[in-house]
Amino acid sequence: MVTSTIAEAAREVPIADRSDVVVVGGGPAGISAAVSAARNGASVTLLERYAYLGGLASGGMVLVLDDMHNDTEITVQGICMEMIERMRSWGLCVTPPDAERMPGVRETDAMWRKWSRWGLFDFHTQSMPHPVCFSAAFDPDGYKRASYVMTGEAGVKLRLHSWFSSAIVEDGRIKGVICETKEGRQAILGDVVIDTTGDLDVAAGAGAKFQESSFILTTVSRWGGIDTDRAEAFQFEQPETFAKLDHEAKRIIGGCWNYWWLKTPLPGIIWLNCPHMPKLSGLHVDGLTAAELEGRRRMEELMKFSRENFPGFENAYVVDFAPQTGVRQTRMLEGEYVVTKEDVMSRRHFSDTVCRGRDYYTPYRAMLPVQVDQLLVAGRHYSATPQAQKASREIPPCMAMGEAAGVAATVALNSGVTVREADVAKIQAQMRAQGADPGDVPSKNAAVLEAAE
Repeated sequence: MVTSTIAEAAREVPIADRSDVVVVGGGPAGISAAVSAARNGASVTLLERYAYLGGLASGGMVLVLDDMHNDTEITVQGICMEMIERMRSWGLCVTPPDAERMPGVRETDAMWRKWSRWGLFDFHTQSMPHPVCFSAAFDPDGYKRASYVMTGEAGVKLRLHSWFSSAIVEDGRIKGVICETKEGRQAILGDVVIDTTGDLDVAAGAGAKFQESSFILTTVSRWGGIDTDRAEAFQFEQPETFAKLDHEAKRIIGGCWNYWWLKTPLPGIIWLNCPHMPKLSGLHVDGLTAAELEGRRRMEELMKFSRENFPGFENAYVVDFAPQTGVRQTRMLEGEYVVTKEDVMSRRHFSDTVCRGRDYYTPYRAMLPVQVDQLLVAGRHYSATPQAQKASREIPPCMAMGEAAGVAATVALNSGVTVREADVAKIQAQMRAQGADPGDVPSKNAAVLEAAE
């Protein structure tokens, strides 16, 4: 706990770069925002604090892209699908073929056995087996590689190792940001700033209102040396013995999804999206540090137990732990509209929707801070209640939101208006023109109930 303060001396900060659009945070939403804005003619600078792009997809090793389908309809298209296709062409991404996602086939025991250990199923359904759906299991370095290729092709100016420090705000309008680097503090100026930090660092620093909450932290890891064929055969052919051992494994983990290990595109390499640790904050050094230590301790115990008890795990070893802690919820914007859990669960449609997830819609107003002009917010920290965010924070819809933010920035710049005044119809039209789905046409399952404007 901080108990005292010191006074810092005033200092001048050199201007390191200027662009039409400055994107802060090189995770999934930030990559999409930067590529989208650059492809639409803007000069773009993308700032990232780590040594790589991809955020929680690559550095956090959240290795399944889901929440991007509505029954058999793929609802998240555009840049997210382009990234999937690129990784798949390199053999670094796996998706179920169309024929195995058709009604009458996708719900069968055979499809469950084939795809469940990839995590490529609709976990929102109550029936078992869960139906296979369109989603993608990918390799973290494949995501980084695709990110570099796509930002490079678009002409994005990339600045890694640049940690956001403060926002430059004049008369309620953001002018750029200051970041910490090995060269010292640097100023990056822009006409529009897009906050894709995941923790709302820029908007909060600029004075925008937000609410703070937390969910669970996870230290994700990968193990190698796994005979996945034997492991799966044991699960399905000796279900009672497997269930007892699986129960004990979950006790050791202390918190996980139903499947604590999943396959990856690399043979013999599995992904462990656990342990889940509640009551720790992704905004506090103590909480983040405790998560790393406790997470490793639990996984070491799990490794010992798995080697001794699970067929196929006898030669297991740790490949790596994710360099980025798995943080799901911290700050959330209180924007022009705050999306509620009812909005998400009822599939409420909005006239100003600019992107969609599984079958929920994100209004442009939920990306706009009330207090700060020329600032857009895209990603898991968008304007939503904590319960709504838990149901709408997956990577593909965040990528769709980032793509929409990049389009919105260029629509505003080309029209000579603020981002708050950007023509939503033009944003929607441009999203469709570049292969994305803005959600302007509601699906058959949508509740066409306009929220108060």
